[in-house]
Amino acid sequence: MSKIGRKPITLPQGVAITVKDNQVVVKGPKGELSQKLCGDIKITNEEGKILVERGDDSPQNRAYHGLFRSLIENMVIGTSSGFTITLELVGTGYRGQLQGKTLTLNVGFSHPVIVEIPNGIEGKMEGQNKIMLSSIDKQKVGQFAADVRKIRPPEPYQGKGIKYDYEKVRRKAGKTRK
Repeated sequence: MSKIGRKPITLPQGVAITVKDNQVVVKGPKGELSQKLCGDIKITNEEGKILVERGDDSPQNRAYHGLFRSLIENMVIGTSSGFTITLELVGTGYRGQLQGKTLTLNVGFSHPVIVEIPNGIEGKMEGQNKIMLSSIDKQKVGQFAADVRKIRPPEPYQGKGIKYDYEKVRRKAGKTRK
């Protein structure tokens, strides 16, 4: 039995979940998310706790068991409180600017890099060096943050680049003279 799959999901106040035709819909105060189920996965609601169960022990259903439990838990957390990722611009002259849904980054290139923020993601700038991205969809905000970080990942010698706020950049020693 999957350790992750058998843990119950507690529903916070104001969050409702419905299952119809292998489609899970989670509604909360921040919005609504849906996920299509695959395989022989069953979802039951018992007194504010969601249980994810599998029909048989086939390898495919065993893999889906923990996956869909995690996806449903992320949907519950997202619709109740949301997800936020903070990116930091580290380097001399590195700065960002947010105008509506357009993020303009000056990160050491000869030109500014312009990135459009997708629908469903909200962006905020804290000063000129911190970008805060928030959404109810964990996968969507995580993928967009990874795409922004990929523009100029932190380099190990001087630490310049775009990094997550919790990320530790391992520094390398530079060349030494003989």
